Amino acid sequence: MEYSLASLLIYIPIFLILHQLTKLLLSYVPGGKKLPPGPPGWPVFGHMFNLGTLPYATMARLKDKYGPVLWLRLGSVNTMVILNASAAEELFKNHDASFCDRKTVQVLRSHNFHKSSLALSAYTPYWRMLRRLCTMEIFATRKINMTVGIRRKCIDDLVSWIEKKSANTNTNIKEKKGVHIAHLMFLTSFNIFGNLMMSRDVVDPDSEVGSELFTALVKSTHWAACPNISDLFEFLKPFDLQGLQRNMNRDLGHLLEIVSKFVKERMKEREDPCREKTDDFLDVLLDFEGKGGEEPKKLSEHNIFIFILEMFLAGAETTSTTTEWALSELLRNPKELTKVKMEVQSVVGPNRKLEESDIENLPFLQAIVKETLRLHPVVPFLLPRSATKDTNFMGYDIPKNTQVLINAWAIGRDPETWDDPSSFKPERFLDSNIDYRGQHFELIPFGAGRRMCVGLPLAHRTLHLMLGSLLHEFDWELEDSLQGHKLDMTEQLGITVRKLEPLKAVPTRRAI
Repeated sequence: MEYSLASLLIYIPIFLILHQLTKLLLSYVPGGKKLPPGPPGWPVFGHMFNLGTLPYATMARLKDKYGPVLWLRLGSVNTMVILNASAAEELFKNHDASFCDRKTVQVLRSHNFHKSSLALSAYTPYWRMLRRLCTMEIFATRKINMTVGIRRKCIDDLVSWIEKKSANTNTNIKEKKGVHIAHLMFLTSFNIFGNLMMSRDVVDPDSEVGSELFTALVKSTHWAACPNISDLFEFLKPFDLQGLQRNMNRDLGHLLEIVSKFVKERMKEREDPCREKTDDFLDVLLDFEGKGGEEPKKLSEHNIFIFILEMFLAGAETTSTTTEWALSELLRNPKELTKVKMEVQSVVGPNRKLEESDIENLPFLQAIVKETLRLHPVVPFLLPRSATKDTNFMGYDIPKNTQVLINAWAIGRDPETWDDPSSFKPERFLDSNIDYRGQHFELIPFGAGRRMCVGLPLAHRTLHLMLGSLLHEFDWELEDSLQGHKLDMTEQLGITVRKLEPLKAVPTRRAI
């Protein structure tokens, strides 16, 4: 059946009102039970128009009036927001199982991405199997130790790229121009995961177009980051009014075709008994055997394709974005920049490269990474959870299927927890045992509980190696003689929180 635009404009408001009235009747909680407090919302639309372009910041400001557990209605989606460390601790320690499902945006249901994704799939035997595979094999300490050389090689490539781009940009130019930090970090992270997953570089920074895989992934992440009215009003999903589902189906389908070529090429290579043996993540996935019962005996090709795409997206975004924020904060705070450079130089010295084994001897570098993640968690709401059943949480009655947002950004800037919370003060961590491994709920950029980021051990090493190497190999300054305190630190919310104005910094190779 065809729908004209005029018909849609007439009937959709009517459907919205009827749908919302139905939802209100169905979600009514009788018997004196109560929901968490929250601000008044609009009829039908709830709080959709009250949260602004940085909703995590808006919600943080509501804590003083409504408390650490906030209730919002986003269209027809009931939403509970956690705003401080004590509420987060209560959720993760005592109610983790009740809030362990995922609330997935519509576009990530394309090609059943959400069903094969470790991050997005429901809490099922398949998810537990995939989690076990990651913790026991892919992100196990012994496996990470075996791939030290891969990360070192990719960081060496990064240093060469920076030197080359800086030389090309600043030849015969009085005013030095900076290199695009986030872009180079993203390419480096992309190649790190290309080598970890499939033993190959997958992008060439000298190419204006970039690799087919890289370009297609950028397109897909764009659609995933776009606000979608269908996520707020479920009955609108069949209409795909913004065309996001159509675009994601096309571009994610293209991505799956690209990855399938890599996987099938490897499967063919494995048939040759004389081949040069590889032992990367793809081999682990192809060799994996489940325990039977509710678990599949083998991972399907589609499962493998999705897993590979997920690792590229999650790994590259986390590392590149955090490194950009860290270097931006250091350029705004020259005393901290000088202090960490002196620490790195004293531990590593002038005649060798920084190695992953040096990280434990660099407490101020570790403090800088922690402080950056406190102020700038890459995913400010973590990944949305969903209530698996009606649950009493901190005296409130939370209905089944309620969306749950843990506001890591608000928790990291809570003045009841942190002294001078908006300032960059890495020294606050030097005499503190607070860490981001899910045991200290004041700092949870990677989440906590059973759905905590499984790639944290690898992210920890890669972040410190990348940032430490940039500081060891180069001196840095802002382009066009810009003063650090004038650096624009405005945030932009997409699939992650990036700088609205990308950092461009001028490198000078360290004298040996």
